[in-house]
Amino acid sequence: QRQMCIRDRVVKMAGIELEELDAIAVAAGPGSFTGLRIGSSTAKGMALALKKPILSIPTLEGLAYRLTPVTDELVCPLMDARRNQVYTGIYSFENNGLSIYLDSSAMDIMELIPKLQEIDKPVIFTGDGIPVFRDIIDKELKTPHEYGRAGFNRQRASSVALLGAELYKAGKTEKAEEHLPEYLRMSLSLIHIS
Repeated sequence: QRQMCIRDRVVKMAGIELEELDAIAVAAGPGSFTGLRIGSSTAKGMALALKKPILSIPTLEGLAYRLTPVTDELVCPLMDARRNQVYTGIYSFENNGLSIYLDSSAMDIMELIPKLQEIDKPVIFTGDGIPVFRDIIDKELKTPHEYGRAGFNRQRASSVALLGAELYKAGKTEKAEEHLPEYLRMSLSLIHIS
């Protein structure tokens, strides 16, 4: 009964019935392992029940999309992946769409710096990794750079939905049965050391 109440509230807020949806967009990763499993399971369950396809949106593209329509700089989302690593990518807004210079990756922060310098364009950083890696970036990165305002440093469902609409128009859906989250690296709890 509680689930029906939440469902009814969501439907009322959206102003449409769930059956009217064309597809279910989900931030597919990277991110916390538990969060990705919960989000993907929820999207998969809804898509299966409604017989709708899934639109897997890379989390980093969702973060970048919040800034790309309003800046001509490169956008580099940083998510703290622990152990001096970041989940990152490099994006820009070109020809009314998101252009990818570096696809979603897990890497040491010191691997990212030369990639940005090689492109040699001003960069704006966004994401929860800024406080963790700002000192290193300021010390090592010679390319002009700045940091997104705090309100732009978190994922938003609206960005996932807008990117989902673009993927849907392009016919880039997946069957609910085939959807899996994108971890980019294995959890330490999943790695067996012999």
